[in-house]
Amino acid sequence: MPQSKETDELVFFVNGKKVIEKNADPEVNLLFYLRKTLQLTGTKDSCGGGNCGACTVMISRYDPISKKISHFSVAACLVPICSLYGAAITTVEGIGNTKTRIHPVQERIAKGHGTQCGFCTPGMVMSIYTLLRNHPQPSTEQLMESLSGNLCRCTGYRPIVESGKSFISSSSCCQMNEKGRCCLNQKENKPENKSNVCAKLYEKEEFQPLDPTQELIFPPELMRMLENPQKKILTFQGERITWIIPGTLRELLELKTEYPNAPLVMGNTALGPDMKFKGVFYPIIISPAKISELLAISKTKEGLTLGAGLSLAQVKTILADVVTQLPEEKTQMYRALLKHLQTLAGQQIRNMASLGGHIVSRQPISDLNPILGVGKCILNVASKEGTQQIPLNDHFLSGATNASLKPEHVLVSIFIPVSEKWEFVSAFRQAPCQQNALAVVNTGMRVLFKEDTTTIVDLNILYGGLGSTTVSANKSCRQLIGRCWDEGMLNDACRLVLEEIALPQSAPGGMVAYRRTLAISFFFKFYLDVLQQLRMRDPCGYPGLSKTLISVLEDFPLAIPQGMQSFECVDPQQPPHDPVGRPIMHQSGIKHATGEAVFCDDMPVLAEELFLAVVTSTRPHARIISIDASEALALPGVADVITAQDVPGNNGSEEERLYAQDEVICVGQIVCAVAADSYAHAKQAAKKVKIVYQDLEPVIVTIQDAIQHKSFIGPEKKLEQGNVEEAFQCVDQIIEGEVHFGGQEHFYMETQSVRVVPKKEDKEIDIYVSSQDAAFTQDMVACTLGIPKNRINCHVKRVGGAFGGKASKSGLLAAVAAVAAHKTGCPVRFVLERGDDMLITGGRHPLLGKYKIGFMNNGKIKAADIDYHINGGCTPDDSELVIEYALLKMENAYKIPNLRVRGRACKTNLPSNTAFRGFGFPQGAFVTETWMTAVASKCHLPPETVRELNMYKTIDKTIHKQEFDPKNLIKCWHKCMENSSYSSRRKAVEEFNQQSFWKKRGISIIPMKFSVGYPKTFYYQAAALVHIYTDGSVLVAHGGVELGQGINTKMIQVASRELQLPMSYIHLGEMNTMTVPNTIATAASTGADVNGKAVQNACQTLMKRLEPIVSQNPNGTWEEWVNEAFTQSISLSATGYFRGYEVHMDWEKGEGDIYPYFVFGAACSEVEIDCLTGAHKNIRTDIVMDASFSINPAVDIGQIEGAFVQGLGLYTLEELKYSPEGVLYTHGPKQYKIPSVTDIPEEFHVSLLTTTQNPKAIYSSKGLGESGMFLGSSVFFAIADAVAAARKERGLAPLLAMNSPATPEQIRMACVDQFTELVPQIDSEGCKPWSIPVA
Repeated sequence: MPQSKETDELVFFVNGKKVIEKNADPEVNLLFYLRKTLQLTGTKDSCGGGNCGACTVMISRYDPISKKISHFSVAACLVPICSLYGAAITTVEGIGNTKTRIHPVQERIAKGHGTQCGFCTPGMVMSIYTLLRNHPQPSTEQLMESLSGNLCRCTGYRPIVESGKSFISSSSCCQMNEKGRCCLNQKENKPENKSNVCAKLYEKEEFQPLDPTQELIFPPELMRMLENPQKKILTFQGERITWIIPGTLRELLELKTEYPNAPLVMGNTALGPDMKFKGVFYPIIISPAKISELLAISKTKEGLTLGAGLSLAQVKTILADVVTQLPEEKTQMYRALLKHLQTLAGQQIRNMASLGGHIVSRQPISDLNPILGVGKCILNVASKEGTQQIPLNDHFLSGATNASLKPEHVLVSIFIPVSEKWEFVSAFRQAPCQQNALAVVNTGMRVLFKEDTTTIVDLNILYGGLGSTTVSANKSCRQLIGRCWDEGMLNDACRLVLEEIALPQSAPGGMVAYRRTLAISFFFKFYLDVLQQLRMRDPCGYPGLSKTLISVLEDFPLAIPQGMQSFECVDPQQPPHDPVGRPIMHQSGIKHATGEAVFCDDMPVLAEELFLAVVTSTRPHARIISIDASEALALPGVADVITAQDVPGNNGSEEERLYAQDEVICVGQIVCAVAADSYAHAKQAAKKVKIVYQDLEPVIVTIQDAIQHKSFIGPEKKLEQGNVEEAFQCVDQIIEGEVHFGGQEHFYMETQSVRVVPKKEDKEIDIYVSSQDAAFTQDMVACTLGIPKNRINCHVKRVGGAFGGKASKSGLLAAVAAVAAHKTGCPVRFVLERGDDMLITGGRHPLLGKYKIGFMNNGKIKAADIDYHINGGCTPDDSELVIEYALLKMENAYKIPNLRVRGRACKTNLPSNTAFRGFGFPQGAFVTETWMTAVASKCHLPPETVRELNMYKTIDKTIHKQEFDPKNLIKCWHKCMENSSYSSRRKAVEEFNQQSFWKKRGISIIPMKFSVGYPKTFYYQAAALVHIYTDGSVLVAHGGVELGQGINTKMIQVASRELQLPMSYIHLGEMNTMTVPNTIATAASTGADVNGKAVQNACQTLMKRLEPIVSQNPNGTWEEWVNEAFTQSISLSATGYFRGYEVHMDWEKGEGDIYPYFVFGAACSEVEIDCLTGAHKNIRTDIVMDASFSINPAVDIGQIEGAFVQGLGLYTLEELKYSPEGVLYTHGPKQYKIPSVTDIPEEFHVSLLTTTQNPKAIYSSKGLGESGMFLGSSVFFAIADAVAAARKERGLAPLLAMNSPATPEQIRMACVDQFTELVPQIDSEGCKPWSIPVA
């Protein structure tokens, strides 16, 4: 490491302002620098690994040679600040704000209702903004590409896409929908022409136009600086790392000779995550970004030479241009590479990652290396000794010593040859979802034929995802040389490949049979692709493929979503200033879009503030022998290490400790915490804490383990009606089965965050927390510190998504931080990294459902005996309540006269599972729909027929003896059948399936009866405080928390109506426990119901006080009335209170009126599956929901869409994977995939049922926050329908139950064919699997 060299000044611009950093630290990334140094907190920190898009910013660079400026979106969390010399960065704050003017992108995403919690919104804005800087009139493909790296957990993406689509002119649309109309013209989807039905949630005409001339220019000072560089080599020395930027290739080669082990970093997309998450460390890092040779492009008749420093996005653009200039037969390699570049990572990563870095990192699941490796590509390498060429082949990719780069070597460029006339190259990949996901298996395949024949002269096959490196099938290929390209060759090739490429049952990544099946399924696709290309070149010489076989080669297109939202218009007689019933923009929508909305971790750092990092258990069940923190305490910046011994009050409860005490009961349990002057120091110190464990038995991970060890939480719950045993004697048929339902991670975009600020007197504490339940947080901290609640004020301004995960967990974590604040006497900030959040906090309960169903041949179900077990994890949390709700709601929409259901929560050595949107209903009702589908299959009837036959029809009682009227349930069902054109589309699906063997479509319609609320009356109480000031302005406070669900917007609407004032008069600040005490968690879809009643009560009290004054001066103004009231000493402040709904439940009798009302709905979804890979696309979804009367249709439709897409993830995509020891593998968006913009239905229609009465809730509204979640199961059962069609055509017995989620693995392996049959069944006896299902 250079010792005497002084660090250089780092010069760059942010939002048009010059930044000179004299002490640039290579370990500091742009995200941290923006947020903590420049206080630009609009850019959000969500995953820290470049996989979610929340930290998207635009970087602009000037090329002094070409004199061109380039703009590209990046993930700020992966950009070292030292790489920014000479760059201009634009953040969300830089394009517009409420103080000056907002940008059209910000305006449209806010007014288009494309924001809910708002945490992902700045990233979305910057992705679209960057797109528009490069393409002021983008195409639909460019829009979808720009959003491919951005995740949203709230909205369901549809309104975000619509906001972006508003910038697309109709001339830019380059795709047609199935009906032959432009995707931008949605007139065909308009609801029937009824005067009281609206389909516009906003007015596009109000949007300000985009004016590219008003954007920030690239700083001229930077241009001059880059054109006349003062120094060749730049050096930046940090606390532990030195970053060196050479100016010439010669300087680079000299540096590599001096520091051979120093990595070269261009985009930091590989090294950055390794350093952050795996602890990889290099004292010297070399950045060759200024080396022109690494960015050079050379075209000859032999091929294309690309500089190793070119980004993947640049490579994509270059290849796309080249394939338009050359004959198709010469572009085989280029087209194969382009195919994978379309879906490789997200746009931000493609903009950052370099081609050379992608190649030399030799990742086992690299999408490009298998293609480059079969294509006779050459690596042009340089060192101080000279240049040489290394073949990019299987030897290089396998890491063979004699074929690798030496430490002093630099990869300068890659030569990619054009294809020969009789050469064919194809590439295939299968990932958990269409975009921004690592492949499960990918491949590059190449064949060269003898001229004018199909005799194989050369054959190369490379696979990713089948080993620790890219794997070659060389032996198989050699044996096939000389063979003709026919079915005999195909059969032998599949057999040979399986023999050559083995994968042990314990292979990392699991899915062994599936991965091996993909290997030969891909070869089948390659075989057909070559035949098809031969046919296209010589139609007379080669037979054509059948339509069925051609479909094998058709990938699912990345279509832009479209849809229609319909709701009832407000009464024309309603006063214009009355906002109730109107689609009002989210109260914080503009602030979300400008980055001005302040979240917990956006608050400025206080003097002496400390940062907390936790040390978690690495054992599932063990005794703590010792904790040695001496090495951690000796590190710089460390203030203290906090353990259970430091808790002044209660260390949680015996069942759930804050800090582990004596023993640990799961991997991820908090053992101790390190407080330091920065999070980086705290994290480094946490790694130095040494804990000695003594393992304990038993280790219980799965539900089956818990049943075997009789490890349960609480007693068994049971509900029963009719005479089940007798009914089983009188039925035509009986089926029995079981189904497994996997868990789900909340994946709120804002991770768990809390800041504890001790005051100087009376033991008072301010707590700023991202929580659904401020009062519980207050209670936990009071008990933990042993002080009364009246000394603790919990503040919640807004929460960046919660979904149940911030009900109890945030209170526990706040108490952990409070102990640290108490011990150190300093403010403490505790923000979990995404991986720690997923590891520590648990999620939705996995469920095992067993059923025995008795039914008649006409599909009428007479008896059902159901058994549920859920995996509760290591502490009780809400598990008993979840199993109760699963039982209470399990019947869904069906009347089963003789029904018995039992349930039990299992105690295991996993992190404790907790509340999650839907709270037991998505699991329990899924089991019901599973056996409903199985009954239909056994009766040879359409599932919708059996569902409708068994549905509640008249006023009746639920299984818990609560009376209800199913009228709106039936309305939703019939309306959904009508809106979706179900009958005609069912026929179309059947016709499609008759003509297609390898692709199948499925369609399903699912009804829903969702019961809203809590099991106890006191859970429904709510309070509010309303102040009227003498200038006429109004301040409203209530006990609900703004989670993104629009509760604050609705409360302003309520106050506006009750006070008969425009919304502009009303302000709603933060929620805190000092203003509104003893609040109840904002959950169970009741927040707007109960808090709305409280706000209404307070407003009505005030209006009653003003009545005499108004009557005396009826023509006066609001301000006059208020001032007169003040003059008369009339209080202008009022509390409002709602006692709650009367509910009760007697579990001994199995009866009770436990819910205030029900929400009804129905969803129809259509999908298409690829039987060879297990991939599927969501073609269309129609939802009809009973909102009764919607206070805000935009908010309610947003909740329905967001919940549905979260449900779509639950049932088809999101898969938590655990080791046999209970270690969570899927601890970030790289491994755990939530739906992205390309996963939602291509057509997505939502309709609210026309207004009906609901006297229980304010203005006859209904709480819709959770109910849409279950409707995502319609996609699952559409997939099951497609799988059933495939199995039927193959002569296989129907699957009576598919486990959830319906991942590509499950779909592919259910569609049994000659390829799955070729894969030998491995005896797993005595073999430890990589992962196990915990349900």
